[in-house]
Amino acid sequence: MLWGVAFGNIVRGIALDADHEYVGNFLDLLNPFALVTGLCTLALFIAHGAVYLALKTTLEIRDRARSTAISVGVVAAILMALSVGWQHVLRGTALSLALGVIAVVSLLAGVVVTRQGGRAGQSRDGWAFVATALSIGALSLGWFASLYPDVLPSTLDPAFSLNITNAASTPYTLTLMSWIALVFSPVILGYQAWSYWVFRKRISARQIPESPTKVPVH
Repeated sequence: MLWGVAFGNIVRGIALDADHEYVGNFLDLLNPFALVTGLCTLALFIAHGAVYLALKTTLEIRDRARSTAISVGVVAAILMALSVGWQHVLRGTALSLALGVIAVVSLLAGVVVTRQGGRAGQSRDGWAFVATALSIGALSLGWFASLYPDVLPSTLDPAFSLNITNAASTPYTLTLMSWIALVFSPVILGYQAWSYWVFRKRISARQIPESPTKVPVH
C-alpha cells in the first residue's frame, strides 16, 4: 500500500519550494488521491499474488487462491479505474490514459481467465498471471507518462518542480550507470527467467515430506 501511496504523491505532486525542499507535513502525504492509489496497488498485488499461487499449486490451495484472485481482482479493478480517472484529471495525457485503460482491461481479463480456469484449466493460470503482470506494468508506465517531463511536480509552483533536466546527474555519472545497467540488467533478467523455469512445476501436499518419527526421550 505504501508503494502506491508514494507514487500517488509523486503523480499528484508535493509541496516543493524554490530550493526543491519539501515544506509540507506528514498528513499532506495522506491525501485522498494517494490513499486511493495505495489501496489500488494493495488490492492489485494481492490479486496478482493469488494468481501466482494458483499457478503453482493444486486442489484446495489452488481453489482458494483462485477465489481470492477473483474477489480481490474485481475490487482492484474498480479502485484502479477510479485512480486512473482521477490521475487523468490531475495531470493526465492521452498516453497515460491509454496505458491506464490497458491496465484495467488486463486486470479484468486476468479475473475472467481465472474464473474460467476451473480445476482442468491448468494452462489458463499462466495466462491470468501474464494478464495481471501486464496490468501492473501498464499502470506503472502510465504514472511516468503522466509525469513527463517532470519527475516530482511541485504543488506550490510549477517552476519549483523537479524535472528530467534539473534532477539529472552529471553526464559522467549517467554514462557510468548506463554501462553498468547495460551489463547487469541482462544478468538479472536471465537469473529471474532461470529461477522461474526451475520452479515452473506445481507443488502439492504429496511433495511435502512427512515429519520424521520422534524418538521419545527417557
